[in-house]
Amino acid sequence: MSNEISIQFLGAASTVTGSKHLLKTPDKNILIDCGLFQGIKSLRLKNWSPLPVPVDKIDTVLITHAHLDHCGYIPLFVKSGFKGNILMTPPTRDLVEIILRDSAKIQEEDADRANRYGYSKHKPALPLYTTADVEKSLGQFKTYPDKEWINLSPHIRFQFLKNGHILGSCFIEMECFGKKIIFTGDIGRKVSELLAPPTIIDLADFIIMESTYGNRLHSNGNVMDELSDVINSTIHRKGNLLIPSFAVGRAQELMHIILQLKQKLNIPDIPVFMDSPMGADATEILNRYPDWHKLTPEDSKALHKNITIIKDWHDTQKVIAQKGSKIVIAASGMLTGGRVLEYLKNYVENKKNTIMLVGYQAEGTRGRALREGVHEIKMYGKYYKVQARICEISSLSAHADQQEMLDWLKQYKQKPSRIFLVHGEPMVQEAFKVKIEDELKIETTIPTQNEEFVLFKIG
Repeated sequence: MSNEISIQFLGAASTVTGSKHLLKTPDKNILIDCGLFQGIKSLRLKNWSPLPVPVDKIDTVLITHAHLDHCGYIPLFVKSGFKGNILMTPPTRDLVEIILRDSAKIQEEDADRANRYGYSKHKPALPLYTTADVEKSLGQFKTYPDKEWINLSPHIRFQFLKNGHILGSCFIEMECFGKKIIFTGDIGRKVSELLAPPTIIDLADFIIMESTYGNRLHSNGNVMDELSDVINSTIHRKGNLLIPSFAVGRAQELMHIILQLKQKLNIPDIPVFMDSPMGADATEILNRYPDWHKLTPEDSKALHKNITIIKDWHDTQKVIAQKGSKIVIAASGMLTGGRVLEYLKNYVENKKNTIMLVGYQAEGTRGRALREGVHEIKMYGKYYKVQARICEISSLSAHADQQEMLDWLKQYKQKPSRIFLVHGEPMVQEAFKVKIEDELKIETTIPTQNEEFVLFKIG
């Protein structure tokens, strides 16, 4: 039996997606997060390749939060033979269920569309996994609250600690053979309309840390003012505002802010639609867990006021056809698929309209392309001219920026011996690594895909 404790990075290594970190110990092998690769084709193809570690060698999975790049691989993982427990917080469990069902449905629909219209080279095109695969995986979910130590073996225990990213999201604080290892998942903002700030942690020997915005600072502007300016200028042009948004987290915060702007008469009382069955379900889940967010019961119920939830595809077409300015919030946040593309097709070629980006846009996504100023965008095998105004409000991001992450690290009473940067693009990670080492004097490593490191030895 080996006396080494090691970690292997099976995803989110020198890239932003596909989070999978495998902690190998003499007692158990534990996978932290089980996410899908998204973005450019070379990354998406990794989802179809088997993991370099046999599934039956992995004992337990821990999930930090319910975004696709952290949980979206679960059905395929179970389909490949994983039979252990998948542990997460109660809100994360409910959100993961709707996200996985939505993911499977989109993949099934995309495969069907590709087969009907013949724009895939695969004959036939197949989904990565199906709704049936999702249903099978749900039986292996187990939930635990935050701030409760859970024993995984005689030498390993962990607890979930709220990290302020989305509803239910947490750091994982793990005690492993006498050492403390922190897995950050995605670190949230210091100030949020919806969530408390990330938990302060005093001690750690090793930190596996996200670095999405490791080279950027978010806008210091007032988000209410910024959003009202975008809305009012779009209305002045007699256009529509399309906000691609993650259905979980950002959508609910946007709904809350827009409602406040209407109540304060900062914007006219124009129609607001949230076109996302998953977003509607996520809003209901928010109401189930009042201890996990800052909204009062009245605030939670008010999210549905003056906002029309669109669940049926035929109603999407009615919204598009409706005359007059409107605000549409639709998933997916990076314009990779889903209902938002139907709006984009109809809105992007009109100069009166605005497409507002509010979250991270991964390399290779339509959202990144729009942010970088492309003149045309491809959807379902056809190109559309980008004539609409494209803008971004970074202060609405759910990810901590460089300074917020540095401030979080500075709160440690004892410096960790080593930080591993994951979930970031290479140039961003290099900038953040230099910043950490210069300001905090902590050894910082940027792992590559499937690279493995010995953390320490026992005995």
